[in-house]
Amino acid sequence: MEVKVRIDGVDHKAQAQLIAGTLWVHYNGRVFTQDATTGRKSRKKGGAGGSSDQIMAPMPGKVTKLLLAPGAAVAAGQAVLVMEAMKMEYTLKAEIAGTIDSVNCTVGEQVALGKALVKIKPASDK
Repeated sequence: MEVKVRIDGVDHKAQAQLIAGTLWVHYNGRVFTQDATTGRKSRKKGGAGGSSDQIMAPMPGKVTKLLLAPGAAVAAGQAVLVMEAMKMEYTLKAEIAGTIDSVNCTVGEQVALGKALVKIKPASDK
């Protein structure tokens, strides 16, 4: 469903879905959740900017494209795979530079929140 979100007094349109008691809101590449029973809020990361050697599913969804295969070099911030959730596409990016060590998903696969999708072997510092 489409929802209206007010940020700093300005209204924006976002996509939202209630899944197993959790409200998922997707806006501008970011994912926010709120537990429908407790009201507890959280923000899920959706992109580059950390130091993780794994790319995790930031939401439940379907893998639609694998952009790199095991053994391929990857730069920090480079797109690695695309997934679809709530009728929107999300490009997941590497947080570190290195080599794709393993891909633990396939195109068309439905993945759960938090599933490790890709493992990256960090580039060695020389």
